[in-house]
Amino acid sequence: MARAFLDCASAAPLRPEVTAMIAEWLELPQADPGRSYEEALIVRRAIESARDEVARLVGATPRQVVFTSSIAESATTAVAAGLRGGGRVLVAPVERASVLESAARWGTIEPLEVDRDGRVTPGALREALERGTASLVCLQLANHETGTTLDVAPLVELAHAAGALVHLDASIAFGHVDLDVTELGADFTTLCAEGIGAPMGVGGLVVRKGLRLSPLVVGGDQERARRGGLENVVGILGFGAAAGVLAADGGRHLHREATRSAALIEHLERGCAGFPGVRGVGDPSPTGRVPHVRCFIVEGVEAEPVLLGLDRYGVSVHSGSACSSESLERSEVLAAMGVDEDHSLRVSVGWSTTELEIDAFLAAFPKVLQELRDLR
Repeated sequence: MARAFLDCASAAPLRPEVTAMIAEWLELPQADPGRSYEEALIVRRAIESARDEVARLVGATPRQVVFTSSIAESATTAVAAGLRGGGRVLVAPVERASVLESAARWGTIEPLEVDRDGRVTPGALREALERGTASLVCLQLANHETGTTLDVAPLVELAHAAGALVHLDASIAFGHVDLDVTELGADFTTLCAEGIGAPMGVGGLVVRKGLRLSPLVVGGDQERARRGGLENVVGILGFGAAAGVLAADGGRHLHREATRSAALIEHLERGCAGFPGVRGVGDPSPTGRVPHVRCFIVEGVEAEPVLLGLDRYGVSVHSGSACSSESLERSEVLAAMGVDEDHSLRVSVGWSTTELEIDAFLAAFPKVLQELRDLR
């Protein structure tokens, strides 16, 4: 029986359109797109076509889109540029490690409080801004562990009114909800490629019009002198192909996938409702979360043996307690929400997920829990 892959928020399977694009380009001669001969110009035009597709999906102009190697690089670049050599940065403990560590490296962190669902409120941001000048405010459109979404626009207005720049982590929401960077108004917006069925090893950063971005990676004038280094051509083309699928039909394809993901997560929640000691964490309403992610707290057992037990039954999921695949460290996200951070489980679906995969999880999960509880 095929395995049930339910960690699509980390890396979704490649879309057929993406694998077709990669196969086509692997058959062509390699060429540095920064050169002036014909082979290089072909590659350059393909990269710009991919940039067009990513920009179209988020309501940006192509010139605003910078291709990077990952979410981490996009976020680190944005934080470094936003702090411009120092300053006070307002950031909630629910942010990604790349944001928190970059903020600590280049600035002085002032933590933003979050409510029980993990959201930064306008009141909390206003109070922090009134306590002193801030160079940068970091926000998440949706949390990477719980999926809880944030009403960003009013917070961006508050930050800009106080003279601060804003970095928005839109990586989990990107490709799963409508996203218009102009309406949101952030200065830097981080995007994710692998979560929408594109290759790993490529990311995106959208820079507000008129804002100059100092490169974090230097040594070349690639990406209009905003990121040095030879482009990951195959990754970028795959990124563009995946974005093009979602932007098709005026975004209706994205809406169809989002509706389907929400139905799968609803099926998952109904099934888990009868499991003792299992409860959802984050916003309880589907309208307050991205449609493809759900986080659960499991009482009485730790995350690692649950993950290993599910893997033994052919089910792949993630614990909300780690960004690293090599360790299961405590989750600062859930700790900030007052949640037992050692016992969380994140289930995420994608374009290829079937109801049979959800059923496989619902069949295996209670068996694993009972086995672990019997051991105690």
